[in-house]
Amino acid sequence: MKDLIEALQIFLKYGNPAYPTNCSHDELYVNINPDKVSKEDRMRLDELGFFVSEELDGFSSFKFGSC
Repeated sequence: MKDLIEALQIFLKYGNPAYPTNCSHDELYVNINPDKVSKEDRMRLDELGFFVSEELDGFSSFKFGSC
C-alpha cells in the first residue's frame, strides 16, 4: 500500500480531478495528463508500478488494478 500512496501523492502534484481513478479488468487508470508530469516523477511512477497509457491519455497500473 505504501507504493500506491506514494504514487497518489505524486499524481496530486499535477492535479486534483473530481474523479481521478477508474478500474477495469485488472487495470487501475489515473486521470492525470502525462505531459504535465516531470521526467523524474514519471521515472518514479514507473518504479511504483504506473506507466503512461497513450490510448487513455493518463497513467495505468496492473499492479494495483483489480475488479
